[in-house]
Amino acid sequence: MSTVDKLPVASGARAWSWLWREVTRRPAELTVTLLVGLIGAAALVVPVDALGVLIDRVREQAPASTLVPISIVIVVSAVLGGLASGLFTFLLGRLGGRVLAVARESTVARALLLPSTTLERVGKGDLLSRVSADVAAVDKAVSDIIPTMLASFLLGVLSLGGLTALDWRLGLTGLVAVPIYVVALRWYLRRAAPGYAEQREAIADRSQLMVESMQGVRTVHAYRVEELHLGRIDVASARSRDVSVRVFTLFTRFVGRVNLAEFCGLASILAVGFLLVRDGSATVGQISAAAVLFLRLFAPIASLLYTFDEAQAAGASLARLVGVITMPEPERATVRNNVDSSLELKNVRFSYDGTTDVLHGVSLRIEPGERVAVVGSTGAGKTTVAAIAAGNLRAYSGDVVVHDRVAIVSQEVHVFAGPLLEDLRLAKPGATREEVSSALATVGALEWVEGLPEGLDTVVGEGGHDLTSAQAQQLALARLVLLDPAVAILDEATAEAGSLGARALEESAAAATRGRTTLVVAHRLTQAAQADRVIVLEHGRIVEEGTHAELVDAGGRYAQLWASWDTLSDQQRVG
Repeated sequence: MSTVDKLPVASGARAWSWLWREVTRRPAELTVTLLVGLIGAAALVVPVDALGVLIDRVREQAPASTLVPISIVIVVSAVLGGLASGLFTFLLGRLGGRVLAVARESTVARALLLPSTTLERVGKGDLLSRVSADVAAVDKAVSDIIPTMLASFLLGVLSLGGLTALDWRLGLTGLVAVPIYVVALRWYLRRAAPGYAEQREAIADRSQLMVESMQGVRTVHAYRVEELHLGRIDVASARSRDVSVRVFTLFTRFVGRVNLAEFCGLASILAVGFLLVRDGSATVGQISAAAVLFLRLFAPIASLLYTFDEAQAAGASLARLVGVITMPEPERATVRNNVDSSLELKNVRFSYDGTTDVLHGVSLRIEPGERVAVVGSTGAGKTTVAAIAAGNLRAYSGDVVVHDRVAIVSQEVHVFAGPLLEDLRLAKPGATREEVSSALATVGALEWVEGLPEGLDTVVGEGGHDLTSAQAQQLALARLVLLDPAVAILDEATAEAGSLGARALEESAAAATRGRTTLVVAHRLTQAAQADRVIVLEHGRIVEEGTHAELVDAGGRYAQLWASWDTLSDQQRVG
């Protein structure tokens, strides 16, 4: 899959800018969280300083009574630090969870607004991997990685401050490890960031192949190409595995560099501490506290650096989410609302790739309540006309004048998982059971719905009761009735009915659109014959227009289409 066939990925700067903007929209919560984190980090440093004082008191053989307050300080600080650290993790996780919820909802909201042509071009696997694997990666970062990194950072800064408070020379010595840490981190990030981006892309490609294979499993079985599809999935999985191994190898080399920094830092602290104690500039307790503080830094700094490994994965995932969130608002048709329910396209031109026109100045008008059928050969532009009339596509020139209540039903309908009643209420959330039953009766579906195991409450869709293609289409038409639009557009809405349901489904479509201004993209010419007017489209241009009888008598393109249709056997007509 080429890069032009993927949804956009935001740059790192843009992704983190979006994250910072969302976090700072909650200033009070952010301030309290950071304050609790500082208290927790400070409380964890205090016991180490107190330990140094305790060591010196013991060496001085101070009375036991002077040791009790120090012990109390150590215990209280440790308890307070533990409680504050736990609360900090909770508060930061809650704050991050809210930001993640915004990211997830914004991604889905933007995806729902994407034109169907965009989703068809990029494939569903890429989008599914973003709202599943990428959300999971960011969720892990929010609940675990970011709290660990921030707590480690605060503890590291305060520990270095504690070293400096003991003796400024110890503080400077502790900084010896910093350049080594920085060099190691820069080495790692420069190589790991592209690796993680490639890893997320490899996962998306694998997801795309699996989704395509599962959705087309019947076709795969019919043509016996299971091995071919499994082979492609194996290749994609192998690529994902190889990228993951390569990134992990980088991480293990990074760990070696971190260990080198720790060794150099601790060795420097002990060497300088020895010299300071020897010349009386520092006490054994101070140097012991300094050594313990630096040892205590190993864990937070290691956590801070090692979690960059997972932070890179989360950052790559965040960039993929923000790439969708910040996509430009999909262009919609320039629509001027009609007071009546007429529909008009004026000199409409459209191109999918920006170079080749598929519509060349199409103009048509449908009067209120009129039923017009659009026919033509495959690729004539019928579906494009329907999508522009419905507002799903934007013509680069021309104008669309339509009532603000317009709805489209295509041949590809979806049955949502859940009770059938709730599936229908998507069109009218407040619909009563009586209204839903009336809509089903209008399209001729009430009888078979009442015959389901639990009637309207039967669970349908994925994991539920299977519906035939014709039944699914009737549900879509029933939704149309509940929505009650002034203008209805049927884009080959009976094409998938099959031989047994074709005539019944055509009657359902006619009943659902009765009294409405209707544009029908006719797959079956019997629909065109029943329309008030027929428009013949060829190569993106209207070549004929009139009633069925007029066009048949004219002997033009429509007459040829009708003659071919009329000579088919009943079996061929629905085949």
